[in-house]
Amino acid sequence: MKLKHTAGARRGDSEVDVDPERKVLGRWSALYHLWVIDRRKFLALSAAALTVPVLGAAKIPVGLEMYSVREEFKRDPMGTVRAVAAMGYDGVEFYAPYFDWTVAQAQDMRKLLDELKIHCFSTHNGPKSFAPENIAKAIELNQILGSRYILLASAGKITSLESWKPTAELLSRASDELKPHKLSTGYHNHQLEFIPLEGKRPIEYLAEHTPKSVVLQLDLGTCVEAGSDPVIWIKQNPGRIKSMHLKDWSKTDGYQALFGEGEVEWQPVFQAAENSGGIEYYLIEQEGSKYTPLETASKCLTAFRQLHKS
Repeated sequence: MKLKHTAGARRGDSEVDVDPERKVLGRWSALYHLWVIDRRKFLALSAAALTVPVLGAAKIPVGLEMYSVREEFKRDPMGTVRAVAAMGYDGVEFYAPYFDWTVAQAQDMRKLLDELKIHCFSTHNGPKSFAPENIAKAIELNQILGSRYILLASAGKITSLESWKPTAELLSRASDELKPHKLSTGYHNHQLEFIPLEGKRPIEYLAEHTPKSVVLQLDLGTCVEAGSDPVIWIKQNPGRIKSMHLKDWSKTDGYQALFGEGEVEWQPVFQAAENSGGIEYYLIEQEGSKYTPLETASKCLTAFRQLHKS
């Protein structure tokens, strides 16, 4: 049937007589066109959503560096670990004095950790733990505790860039020695490593002269106090920032500032750590505050949960 049309015809006028089959086809064509557009929009929005990081989407465990409660820990190791677990921490990082434990003491601690359903994520060590005559003991104790990382806590006071070479060699050697035991090593920075020597920051030297398997455990407070941008550093070393010490710092209170009350901008740090840093666990560390150490540890964990979920 042909379309009849008059000069004054408008939509709905009786003079416009459209073939019913063409009307149906026209409607289906319009509906299909809208579906294609909506589908494209949906796919575009879905793709965009995948590129937007959802902070906290995958739970990153948070532990306490036990140096934060060092005096309590010296007096009552088991009771202090119980108190930390009761606060809601997922685990702990033991610091250097653990190396003096006997095998039996380490076994007792592991039994307690299992009972409390928390983990020893890593240990902090002095150079002594990495000495040829001691590395076997470090391996044994860490395996008993369930730790995955034997970290070098400090290289001591070094005044020239070339003097960092032995530390880089120690870490590289340790990385090879630990691998067969399913353990890894790493380095924990302080201010010193972020202050340039002869035009280069020592932490850059260590990153360049160690294999990528060596973890660069980032202490946020000292990094920021030294004037470095932690987000840039994380992005420059993808996959190597497997753990962090969430320590804050302020111009007025120094390291007495509670987590979230200092100069560190935590949201960008979390985003960088979880998008490219390779973060596996966070660690609260506090050098002290106006509260007791256990109160401080509890307050910092509460603040972390508030900041990290936002």
